[in-house]
Amino acid sequence: MAETKAVELAYATPAKQSLLSLTVDAAASVEQIIQQSGILSSHAEIDLSQNKVGIWSRTCKLNEVPKAGDRIEIYRPLIADPKDMRRRRAEKAKDEGRANKTTGGRPQQGQSTDSDPQSGS
Repeated sequence: MAETKAVELAYATPAKQSLLSLTVDAAASVEQIIQQSGILSSHAEIDLSQNKVGIWSRTCKLNEVPKAGDRIEIYRPLIADPKDMRRRRAEKAKDEGRANKTTGGRPQQGQSTDSDPQSGS
């Protein structure tokens, strides 16, 4: 009898989450586990040539062999580039005066430039 191991397979959309507990062959790769699980028939939008996969939030290749107890995750494509979104928020903050236009940091508040701390008045 071939050795087996227990793994989990996770995939989520905003509307539906799938978390499957599976017992698979000990030598099965990530791709083989996904194919055997049947998740591709219940989530037709999954395309293993496009979607990235990972084990415990770390991306991996489809031919990697997970250990017993690992959670295999299928990731959806990003709808927006995080770097681009951060850049847009920073520009908006500068335009609204919530950020310094030169440094990008928060503007200094409550500091007066005409008071002299040594004058004593």
